[in-house]
Amino acid sequence: MVLRKDMFDLPEGVIYLDGNSLGALPRAAAARAQTVILDEWGQSLIRAWNSAGWMALPQTVGDRIAGLIGAQPGSVATGDTLSIKVFQALAAALRMRPDRRVILSDSGNFPSDLYMAQGLIATIGKGHELRTPAPEDVAAAIDDSVAAVMLTHVDYRTGRLHDMAAISARARAVGAVMIWDLAHSAGALPLDIAGSGAEFAVGCSYKYLNGGPGAPAFIYARPDIAETVQPALSGWLGHEAPFAMEPDYRPARAAERLRVGTPPIVQLAILDAALDVWDGVDMAELRAASIALSERFIAEVEARCPALVLASPRDPAQRGSQVSFAFEHGYAAIQALIAEGVIGDFRAPDIMRFGFTPLYLDEADVVAAAKVLERVIAERLWDNPKFRTRARVT
Repeated sequence: MVLRKDMFDLPEGVIYLDGNSLGALPRAAAARAQTVILDEWGQSLIRAWNSAGWMALPQTVGDRIAGLIGAQPGSVATGDTLSIKVFQALAAALRMRPDRRVILSDSGNFPSDLYMAQGLIATIGKGHELRTPAPEDVAAAIDDSVAAVMLTHVDYRTGRLHDMAAISARARAVGAVMIWDLAHSAGALPLDIAGSGAEFAVGCSYKYLNGGPGAPAFIYARPDIAETVQPALSGWLGHEAPFAMEPDYRPARAAERLRVGTPPIVQLAILDAALDVWDGVDMAELRAASIALSERFIAEVEARCPALVLASPRDPAQRGSQVSFAFEHGYAAIQALIAEGVIGDFRAPDIMRFGFTPLYLDEADVVAAAKVLERVIAERLWDNPKFRTRARVT
């Protein structure tokens, strides 16, 4: 069984279908934060870097994430934000292919990843080009002009799933560096990043990994290349010996060289506690439960809400752990749904997005959510001016 609802602090009367955007609070996380703040920081002060093991925490957490994405111990570094990790991976990839000038992504990629690529291109000023074909055309666009292929494994809008093995193999065949963004994959489905042969992978930990808002990101570097990666952001904590206080940068060993600044200890500790819920979870079993929940939700919504159009792939093998429906009044409908105790979210222009996290959702939850959605649509509860006013976060 993967259902571990009792390990989460879920609000009573709420059905939470937005764990693909921000995971629910694991009960152990708040207690761990209190320990770090009051006992470790409060009582030990700066001594806690040694006495409480703060300095080792980034690697400890990295190894736990490695186990969830199919990576080897020591190959995942944690800290900073996902955008920083995208920048690091992409900058390193371009240095590895100095004679090539194309970065290949897709038109459905998360905007921040594309922004980081655009900013890097402008910063280095070497005539690189960002190409973004449609997601289904990516494989055919990978040729020997491409320096790096940078893709998000699961499309944030529709949940469409790229074929990691096939695309990684295509990139390898033409000598391009492969970078996977696992933001919507880690903790959602079984992954074999080591088996894919990809040089880099990045991801966040506040979605399916339940690390909380602002939780640190992670970066994977394939072990056989890690010692030759040249970090573009040569930060103090990525130095081989930070406290030697040497005037020149000397990169740390393996993926640790991809650390940058002081690790966010409180957030890392919360994430470490959150990862306890994964102990003993079989990812294949979790994936099967996710598919069962999403399939039931699709069936219920299509039967109850004919005005909504499925925007996700119908084949569950071709999508991650989310389902999206298109609706002209999607934003207002989501706000009305939230007001009725079912939390999903909205992505422009018209996508109503729902995430399925079998650790704390069951079949009864998704059926109940579909019934509420039916009432929101059938009774036009969305047609209320208060639900049309756009908040800063949608």
